[in-house]
Amino acid sequence: MSGLLIIGAGGFARETAQAVGDAGDIELLGHLDDNGELHGKEVDGVPVLGGCDLVHELPAAQVVICVGNPGDYAARARLVRRLGLPEDRYATVIHPTAAVSATSEVGPGSVLLAHCALTAAVRVGAHVAVMPQAVLTHDDVVEDYATITSGVRLGGGVRLGRGAYVGSGALVREGTTVGAWSQIGMGSSVLGDVPPGEVWVGSPARRLREAAPPALDELLTEQLGGPVA
Repeated sequence: MSGLLIIGAGGFARETAQAVGDAGDIELLGHLDDNGELHGKEVDGVPVLGGCDLVHELPAAQVVICVGNPGDYAARARLVRRLGLPEDRYATVIHPTAAVSATSEVGPGSVLLAHCALTAAVRVGAHVAVMPQAVLTHDDVVEDYATITSGVRLGGGVRLGRGAYVGSGALVREGTTVGAWSQIGMGSSVLGDVPPGEVWVGSPARRLREAAPPALDELLTEQLGGPVA
């Protein structure tokens, strides 16, 4: 492999670019983004080379997909499916200040930003975003496409389902499961299991509503046996 391409040029992508620079172990080639207004420009000194599909014209480069926000946290999953890249094209980006125990595992395409911690036997899947100062404690399982934002604390034995989104500063009690494509509001305290496809907020966290499309669409696609790359 020769260099790294970051797909996306928004906030998460820019933070990942800084983590790559701090690590210093791979050359950052640039961003790819479908916003044509950014093409040929730079964000934080890193060039935006073109649209996302340009990744197919640079087959030697590693890739990490850094898109998504609270309103569309299914975006990474859609882009992985759209691009159809083999697993070995995907890099794993870990900031040098992140503490990852020898017994923990981090999947391809995942990003761990500054000062996050994986303490013991933590399993992080593919294309997961872990933001600064998040703490994942013993035996946690984080499934593909999940998003853990800054300051989140997961007790031991927590499971975050595929595509789950945990808002900033949220606390999740030990042994608790957050269902696939559910969203936990910032600052919430999750004391019991959260079903798939729901939004929970507050302390203690309670159901607010169904997850909004496109997260709910992604969940329904998987339940009906559609593509889940």
